[in-house]
Amino acid sequence: MLRKIININEELCDGCGDCVPACHEGALQIIDGKARLISDLFCDGLGACLGECHSGALTIEEREAEPYNEYKVMDYIVKGGPNVIKAHLEHLLDHNEIEYFTEALDYLKAHDMINPVALQPEGTDTPAPAEHHHGGGSCGCKGSAPQEIKKPETGKKMEYVGDEQPSELTHWPIQLHLLNPQAGFFRNADLLLAADCAGFVSTAFHQKYLAGKAMAIACPKLDTNKEAYLEKLVAMIDYSNLNSMNVVIMKVPCCSGLAQLAMKANQLAVRKIPVYITVLDLDGSELETYRAA
Repeated sequence: MLRKIININEELCDGCGDCVPACHEGALQIIDGKARLISDLFCDGLGACLGECHSGALTIEEREAEPYNEYKVMDYIVKGGPNVIKAHLEHLLDHNEIEYFTEALDYLKAHDMINPVALQPEGTDTPAPAEHHHGGGSCGCKGSAPQEIKKPETGKKMEYVGDEQPSELTHWPIQLHLLNPQAGFFRNADLLLAADCAGFVSTAFHQKYLAGKAMAIACPKLDTNKEAYLEKLVAMIDYSNLNSMNVVIMKVPCCSGLAQLAMKANQLAVRKIPVYITVLDLDGSELETYRAA
């Protein structure tokens, strides 16, 4: 099929950036001093950015666009260099396009190219910050920017009031829709996938279930786009090398959907990991824990 796509004349582009906020799909970014179309997957071809370009660098071209092919897009993306590749990969993650993201990684591997998303500052366990990211987070909200939560140094104790217990949370965010499945805190980790309500009914939740694990929360009844949940869990297993998945749910019938998502993700993943299911009663007591088949 023919699609209308933005074309950028790099010789005319002066990198002013006026076109970026006009692109509501987030397909344009300024990288290395030039406007870049980081993914034509999200370009609607309506040309909202054209009126913001004072240099005339942007035009609309109509070209054949058969069913989306990530390999062909990568042929174009890699010409822009590592920063453009990195922006494209993170853009796919931001839009929950996990299937295309994994295809892009396969492309890089087949061409003996480095995955820039996986690069980290020396001596750290977290990915290098993506300064070109709008808002720094997976949904464009600064509050959802991935960050690790530091614990007190060995030998130092935190002061708590009364019976308050220390938090075992190691990172933010924790809602599954906001999480990057390749975030550094998931690498070689044991994942705790908990129903939203579970942390409220169990007073021992942090010490008994969360300690030593990376966390994600979700509601199988109220949350939308559960297919994205499934894709993210598969990506965590295959690309973040999870050691195990520990699912904590309530005894209510709708909560079983979260356990089913975890088991299906393990079936679809190339790697296979142990999946443990814990069911809590409404009073917070543990009814059963078992390893899923």
